[in-house]
Amino acid sequence: MEVVRSERDIDKLPLLQGQAVQRSRLQAWFIRICSSILIWTCLVQLVTVGELWHPRLFTGELGFRKMSVGGEESLPSSPPPPVPSRNYRSNGFLKVSCNGGLNQMRSEICDMVTIARLLNLTLVVPELDKASFWADPSNFEDIFDVRHFIDSLRDEVRIIKRLPKKFGARYGFKPLIMPPVSWSNEKYYLQQILPLFSQHKVIYFNKTDARLANNGIPLELQKLRCHVNFQALKFTPEIEALGNKLVHILQEKGPYLALHLRYEMDMLAFSGCTHGCTVEEAEELKRLRYAFPWWREKEIVSEERRSHGLCPLTPEETALILRALGFDKETQIYIASGEIYGSERRLTSLRAAFPRIVSDAAYFSFFL
Repeated sequence: MEVVRSERDIDKLPLLQGQAVQRSRLQAWFIRICSSILIWTCLVQLVTVGELWHPRLFTGELGFRKMSVGGEESLPSSPPPPVPSRNYRSNGFLKVSCNGGLNQMRSEICDMVTIARLLNLTLVVPELDKASFWADPSNFEDIFDVRHFIDSLRDEVRIIKRLPKKFGARYGFKPLIMPPVSWSNEKYYLQQILPLFSQHKVIYFNKTDARLANNGIPLELQKLRCHVNFQALKFTPEIEALGNKLVHILQEKGPYLALHLRYEMDMLAFSGCTHGCTVEEAEELKRLRYAFPWWREKEIVSEERRSHGLCPLTPEETALILRALGFDKETQIYIASGEIYGSERRLTSLRAAFPRIVSDAAYFSFFL
């Protein structure tokens, strides 16, 4: 019986082997299918995480703006999602009014954001100067991308477009109006300004020029200043498009040098620098200085100020410096400033040395 049973087993062996091979193939296919599903799932998750981290990474866009042949700017890709909000208990609302020119106000905005972060305050979108020499009626949102400004600083400070209604004059609320002390460090704001918020829920800084020290403050505050200036303060799309068009036109004519002479009427009046001006021009600058009460210095000795290195270079001196630096007559120079005081009379030497001078007025008239 044992022999017969063995022979029967031998007869079934091919069948058993075939079944085993079939099971092995099914297992192999099952493993392949599961592995493929797992790999594709991981890939999808990776792409999703990558899009959240940097949405342009997988689309081949590197974030550089492109210019068409006509100088028109191509449509920008969708911005990345806003950074997570910093969670903190606000000690009050800080309202600020910036004064001076655009560059000065930009610096003041950096300072005020830093102060709001230091004191754990809620910052109201800054007001821009409308009563200065330039009489510019622009609001913050006319020059800067206000949504980008708010979103890019969410992880540092809470920023709102306007105060809650309950803090409005309509409801009889009066904020504390004051100018902080110039060139103050963080200790001044922590020890003297912060306690005021326990009595006044809203403080309005009506002067913000040079109210935070440049040096001797913590590195974290300096970093935030830089972050505001170079990342948070972004011009509106319309201004950026105009700037890109202007640069494109200049580049079509070859390399160029952007030159800010700092030789406008208000600069000379404020600094008291009248070297090279006529007697009549010096008197006009002095009258302008007296016309603005917030310009503290009225009687200024120009030559004394100049001997201390506190005056801008004259256009004539600028021509000498540029030639000494190796720029030749073929250099294209873009005057990136307002109207030069003394007009063409003061630009004669500079134009003789560098005939290819262009200015804002020439290009903006072309655009208009």
